[in-house]
Amino acid sequence: MTGPPKHRRCEGRVRGAGVAIAAFAILAASCGRGADATPAQTAQPATVAPSAQTGSAIPHGDHNPRYGGLVLMNGELHFEVVLNRDGACHVYFSDATRGELPAATASGVIVTVTQKGKAPEAIAMRIDDSGESWAGRGQPVADPAATARVAYTAYAKPSFIDVPFPREKFPREK
Repeated sequence: MTGPPKHRRCEGRVRGAGVAIAAFAILAASCGRGADATPAQTAQPATVAPSAQTGSAIPHGDHNPRYGGLVLMNGELHFEVVLNRDGACHVYFSDATRGELPAATASGVIVTVTQKGKAPEAIAMRIDDSGESWAGRGQPVADPAATARVAYTAYAKPSFIDVPFPREKFPREK
């Protein structure tokens, strides 16, 4: 048999795997650092290419919440859903690199809250005065297992997702 001995071929594979693991670790460690963790000061129109000043330089490399909510994505569109137990809710949109997008990027935003023993409540959402988010207020949410359906249309495509409310301590759990 010609070629290097078996142990040398295995050594090359191990070394190659080590390089791949190290590259992945460096990439993962760089996500969400420095300017990437600071939200943009002005919203960018959806038709403008992502700016290096906003979000992460790597598409889908930053899923850190900027407003205390849950960051989700639908294709290239990211959105942060902020749900409060007092009934207030906001939805913020951003591009693939987390550059802020104006609230008008989406239309028909509806948040429907479902609590055990109650009829679902569709919260009337509207674009806030700054134009950066959709905002609305429903009834206070007492059910620890409550969920919210976030529905919207963006780029002529209707979408929805069901998300849990953030868990907070209730008086009986203290």
